[in-house]
Amino acid sequence: MADQPTLRAAIHPSTASIPAAVWNSLVPSTDGRSDNPFLDHAFFLALEESGCATGRTGWQPQHILLSDDTDQPLGLMPLFLKSHSMGEYVFDHGWADALERAGGSYYPKLQCSVPFTPATASKLLVPSGDPTIRAALLSTAQQLAIQRNASSVHATFVPEAEASEIESDGWLKRMDTQFHWHNQGFASFDDFLKTLSSRKRKTIRRERRDALADGLTVKWLSGSDLREEHWDAFYAFYEDTGARKWGRPYLNRDFFSRLNQTMADRVVLMLAYDGPEAIAGAINFLGKDRIFGRNWGCTREVPFLHFELCYYQAIDYAIAHKLDVVEAGAQGEHKLARGYAPATTYSTHWIAHPGLRDAVADYLEHERASVERNQELLEQFTPFRKGERTDR
Repeated sequence: MADQPTLRAAIHPSTASIPAAVWNSLVPSTDGRSDNPFLDHAFFLALEESGCATGRTGWQPQHILLSDDTDQPLGLMPLFLKSHSMGEYVFDHGWADALERAGGSYYPKLQCSVPFTPATASKLLVPSGDPTIRAALLSTAQQLAIQRNASSVHATFVPEAEASEIESDGWLKRMDTQFHWHNQGFASFDDFLKTLSSRKRKTIRRERRDALADGLTVKWLSGSDLREEHWDAFYAFYEDTGARKWGRPYLNRDFFSRLNQTMADRVVLMLAYDGPEAIAGAINFLGKDRIFGRNWGCTREVPFLHFELCYYQAIDYAIAHKLDVVEAGAQGEHKLARGYAPATTYSTHWIAHPGLRDAVADYLEHERASVERNQELLEQFTPFRKGERTDR
């Protein structure tokens, strides 16, 4: 049996302190391109250098990089020291309140995630798959929490197998529901509609017709077609929606310019035009086998335009480019009627305080059962004709 390598852990207070080549060598990739765009070094760097995810905004990087005694990188855990629970999409405010009422301090905490991004992706980045290295990342995170006086460590939106692996290391597992669209080899949108009940087909056709009834057109922009004028328009939409929904958008204008400089080929911006004027837009990101819908906004309210840009255009794009899945972001049971099916998401949690840990463990046991029951109920309301689903 070969000797296990001596592992060295370095805590990096910035994404910039890890060379892009080192970071990306640890990210799952195909032909030199990261399978998930949100794990790319350029995405984290754009969040950091634009000022969106920094210590000043409550997202202080504490990325764990594991290497052997020859400085060969072996594993990476993207990690942040946080002073709040905003921008995570896995809600633990009740846990924070409980600990505060008991005289403890929930913040700071450590958050292993892609900031502001509820998309499932591995968070224990170990190309070899060596469970010893993955366990070392978890152990280092726990030790770091103790050193930083952090109450807990949270790894959110992890794949199911990874969640089970982390759970076996003594962490708590949490479940939630998103809605994803699955491509069954469709040649066209009409092919997809044929899998739905007659009533649902008619509803979707009417919504698509009404959304563009006033002569609106939609353009898909990616790569070199994206210019700053497009980002100016989209940011106005995004800022307006963010202000109406939660008061302050998480992403600033500079972030999108940096994204355009380094990741334009991973972005699909869908803009709705009234003549030469853009009035609404949705941003999507391209993965190996899927498209991720993220943010949307508009400066004019048009019936069903949100559904058209965020859901139906994404389906059109996936069919045209032979992508398997559309992930349309967090929550949203209204997606069900539009052909998006329930999908389970997972997060894992290590809590230092034994009393809080026991209380959360009990809560999560009941919550998981509730999520499973709710998904069973939701499945009864999918718009598909009997026998047409192949993703289950």
